[in-house]
Amino acid sequence: MISSARWIIFLNSHRWRSNLRVFHKLGMVPRQWRRFRFNASDNQPRSIQIHPSDNVAIVVNEGGLPAGARLESGLVLREAIPEAHKVALTTILEGASVTRYGVTIGYARREIPAGSWVHEGLLTVPEAPALDKLPIHEGPGTLSTPLEGFTFEGYVNDDGRVGTKNILGISTTVQCVSATVEYAVKKIRAELLPKYPNVDDVIAITHLYGCGVAIDAPGAEIPIRTLRNLSLNPNLGGAPLVVSLGCEKLQPAQMLPSSALPILSSRPYVIRLQDDEHRSFGDMVQAIMQMAEQRLVQLNARRRQTRPASDLVVGLQCGGSDAFSGVTANPAVGYAADLLVRAGATVMFSEVTEVRDAIHLLTARAATPQVAKDLIREMAWYDKYLERGSVDRSANPTPGNKSGGLANIVEKALGSIAKAGSSSISGAYHLQGACLCRYSCQ
Repeated sequence: MISSARWIIFLNSHRWRSNLRVFHKLGMVPRQWRRFRFNASDNQPRSIQIHPSDNVAIVVNEGGLPAGARLESGLVLREAIPEAHKVALTTILEGASVTRYGVTIGYARREIPAGSWVHEGLLTVPEAPALDKLPIHEGPGTLSTPLEGFTFEGYVNDDGRVGTKNILGISTTVQCVSATVEYAVKKIRAELLPKYPNVDDVIAITHLYGCGVAIDAPGAEIPIRTLRNLSLNPNLGGAPLVVSLGCEKLQPAQMLPSSALPILSSRPYVIRLQDDEHRSFGDMVQAIMQMAEQRLVQLNARRRQTRPASDLVVGLQCGGSDAFSGVTANPAVGYAADLLVRAGATVMFSEVTEVRDAIHLLTARAATPQVAKDLIREMAWYDKYLERGSVDRSANPTPGNKSGGLANIVEKALGSIAKAGSSSISGAYHLQGACLCRYSCQ
């Protein structure tokens, strides 16, 4: 039986040693890791070369290594190299490919002697993969062996969707009410929630939208739809609560129309803080708490039910990327994603800005030529988006990414897609500026 998601192991790429210990204990070590053997208690200089064809490796030792350190291969460092940064395993000639993950991540701007630190300043970023020359899988998808009989304990909503949590969500229509709602949520959590043991939590869904905005402008439907869908998340039990100021452009009926859920037309679900009866801050907080308790009574009556793994929908997202992301955390997530897909679950993967430089690895996994074309369509949209803004994709990596050893967007992209596993991609969906890939057992 799959966990009901009451506990989660959070994977931090910076804590790669702990991650590896956990995965070894769980028997969940991906094949490409099994040749790595680490002993964090010694001071032996260590590095990781991902692919046999790579001409760089990343330094593993905490704090990096000094000049003169000798790696296990016998290579001597010519200069100090920070932790997670790359060392040249061989001399790389000017203009030659710098390779990691078996893929070119850049071209040497000058000759880089073996043992040197390979950093952003030494690399020219390759051109993004040409969209008219991408590999497209033409035959039937590769069948993975299904994992039968896996279930989880979830909460079934009226619309048939299943959540793994039972949470009261309090949505907001405008940023002006955020502080009041967050204060009320703290009081609800402390004073009311303990009375309802079957409710997991109460959360505030706040944002910086809704006031003096062009509510009917092109693209305005995107933030409105996003807020609506957050309120309708299956983990919120189909019983949302909305706090409005009253004078904002984004009115509750537009953000969450009564047709979205039967409960919205049958019971009050909106608190307007500018209504006459709310004469003080205390009145406002009390009104939120009173309606919240009505929702808590409803949610507390729900019980978990055994559901097939096919009812699970899991979204993948990473943050704080560094050179370890494609070695520890993301491959572990990808490995878990493949297991979920084989059990019948749906796994969603996004991040167009990072997929672009690794799109050739994803179109080759498309279940059908049409799915590959849909992926290419989204990348074309992104290229035009960059062109409209007169910016380049190489601006994506943050200072934190770079200090963590990532030289450019290509290296970041290759580590990012590691969390997508290896399952066939069964769909690519356009959501007005976002591309979601769905993986299936094909």
